[in-house]
Amino acid sequence: MQQVKLFKSIESDVSVLEEEINHWLRESGARVISATGNIAPQSGTLDSPGNSRFPPSDILIVMLYEPGIG
Repeated sequence: MQQVKLFKSIESDVSVLEEEINHWLRESGARVISATGNIAPQSGTLDSPGNSRFPPSDILIVMLYEPGIG
């Protein structure tokens, strides 16, 4: 039976997100059917209105998978 797994993080933590996904794949034994992602840029600033620094974007990864056997 196909299932969906969502992973959410922010742009500045991409390596942590990769580790989380890879760990889940190893531990679950899932067979990934499809993976897609989206990055949503943020419009606000971190500091004062004159500052051009923007907060990190949100990242969403959607995995369609079949659970591992065992």
